[in-house]
Amino acid sequence: MMSMIARPFLTALALLAVTATSALAQRAADTIAVPALRANVSVTGEIVRVGDLVDNAGPAATIAVYRAPDLGTTGTLPVAQVINTLRARQVIGVDTRDLKEITVTRLARTLDTREIEQQVARALERRHGLGDAANLTLTFDRDTGDMKLDASNNGAMTPVAVRYEPRNTRFDVTFEIANENGTAPLKLRFTGTAIETLEAAVLARTIERGEIIKASDVMVERRPKSEVGNDAAGRESVIGMQARRQLRAGQAMRAGDLVKPDLVTRDQSVTLIYRSASLYLTIRGKAMEGGAEGDAVSVMNLQSKRIISGVVTGRGEVTITAPTPREPVAAAEPAAPVKLSSVAPNAE
Repeated sequence: MMSMIARPFLTALALLAVTATSALAQRAADTIAVPALRANVSVTGEIVRVGDLVDNAGPAATIAVYRAPDLGTTGTLPVAQVINTLRARQVIGVDTRDLKEITVTRLARTLDTREIEQQVARALERRHGLGDAANLTLTFDRDTGDMKLDASNNGAMTPVAVRYEPRNTRFDVTFEIANENGTAPLKLRFTGTAIETLEAAVLARTIERGEIIKASDVMVERRPKSEVGNDAAGRESVIGMQARRQLRAGQAMRAGDLVKPDLVTRDQSVTLIYRSASLYLTIRGKAMEGGAEGDAVSVMNLQSKRIISGVVTGRGEVTITAPTPREPVAAAEPAAPVKLSSVAPNAE
């Protein structure tokens, strides 16, 4: 009989011991989770809350206590001041961890000037007659500087309104930036002027008509497309060319301002070359007109005094090429080419 009563009693004691142990463990866990100050705090919004400053803040975590520093900056709070503020909000028993002050940093997203310029240029690219974004020079009505945005505004800069007036080169571009909070997107608006520019060869000094342009005469600058037009000349294409007319220092050169240099000038003594399949003859002549390489010019044969036409093939050199004769039905073995340095009959 006694053994039957003792067994339920022992079971009850065991259950009581387990329950007591669990309760003690819970109280121990509660004791360990003491509210404690943080030495360094980072916030994304305008308000610093109890939960930002204190670990294990419990239900008081959402209570606002301070205004956050400016975007992208860091401030400090004396611990004594923080404790007094927490007590005023019924947050007590906070472990200070022997801290003297707490640093608070407000996180921010930075849009630097270069990024803003690139985004506006991309929004205007190929609109209303404008060209590539890389060729657009922008002037803003206000100095944008580096812009600080709330860190929650982490979306891309999306253009939602783009206007451009070619007559006065004015632009007006509005962007939206989505945020992670799901609230209305941030709007940014930029206004100013946009001009399409091109790389152009610019003269470092005044060039007279007929003068040959040297490498030291040329600089490369970006100039408005409206100034140089569609035939702006590149640096490499102008070196060694001849000016059609006087060109001023600082002037951007166009293809129409330049010609190939004259290799033969009027009244110049030239070498007249007569060339055929079996004959190569050089004589002296006098140019009756000037010409660049490949130009047809008139030349006087100084021995026969007859005027003939040839093609400029080098400096002071004009070539006359004999027409290729038709092949005879039974072609004889061709003679070896002969080079002469004197005049042959009828060489003119």
